[in-house]
Amino acid sequence: MDRHRVELGAVQETLLIPLYGRAVESRKKRPILSDPKAVEIVDSVDYDFGKFGGSRSLGGAVVRGMIFDHWVADFLSDHPHGTVVELGAGLNTRFDRLDNGRCHWIDLDLPDSMELRRQFFEPTARNQMVAGSVLETDWFEVVRQHPAPYFFVAEAVLMYLEESAVRDALEQLGAEFSGARIAFDTAGQSLHDAQTVALKNLRARFAWIADDPRKLEPWGLRLLDSRTVAHPQRAVRAKLPVPLRLLLPLVARNNRAKSYRMNLFKLI
Repeated sequence: MDRHRVELGAVQETLLIPLYGRAVESRKKRPILSDPKAVEIVDSVDYDFGKFGGSRSLGGAVVRGMIFDHWVADFLSDHPHGTVVELGAGLNTRFDRLDNGRCHWIDLDLPDSMELRRQFFEPTARNQMVAGSVLETDWFEVVRQHPAPYFFVAEAVLMYLEESAVRDALEQLGAEFSGARIAFDTAGQSLHDAQTVALKNLRARFAWIADDPRKLEPWGLRLLDSRTVAHPQRAVRAKLPVPLRLLLPLVARNNRAKSYRMNLFKLI
């Protein structure tokens, strides 16, 4: 069988980390997250996933995804016909995992990432794929063609951008979609200095340092929730195996773990 070639930019290549993490987790006897599509993709692409092998960051990426999933699921519970916009969708399978049969979904990513995504996913009437940049606004009209309210998700995306670019992007979103919710992760100085084990064999590096997500509120945001992988929501924590749950207090004391946060905001 011919395997799909992976030709991605430096930052775009990082989309393979959470993909591989979900595939590794899915192959376990009792996975905390089952993602057969991730396994299928990993088995189908021509890429050396060994460069991520054994990294604790893979497990962290899975829990991170579950934290974001929980926020999106809550949104869809309250607004079953609403629209979710995945910024930097990569090869995420969140629509497959959370689709309620009524919601609308837009997967947005740069052209090279979207070209790869289209090899594995087909657009549907409720799930649209758009090639574009979070730094641009030309795709706003596509979002407006879908029913409000809106929930924007930017998982493992904004950290690779310069602070000025992140602020511009968030202020543009707030100006156009005031009242919408947005979830994204932030990396503080400790994690920025160390980067991550999973990134050591990649060209991409974190560019934006944000130690305290509350300090982003002057950008037109209101912080609703902020968590680390050591403090997931109760429903997510309940899915973790007991040995991992017992380790969470130890993880919570780690400076790198405290430095990396998943955040839920309201655009105002």
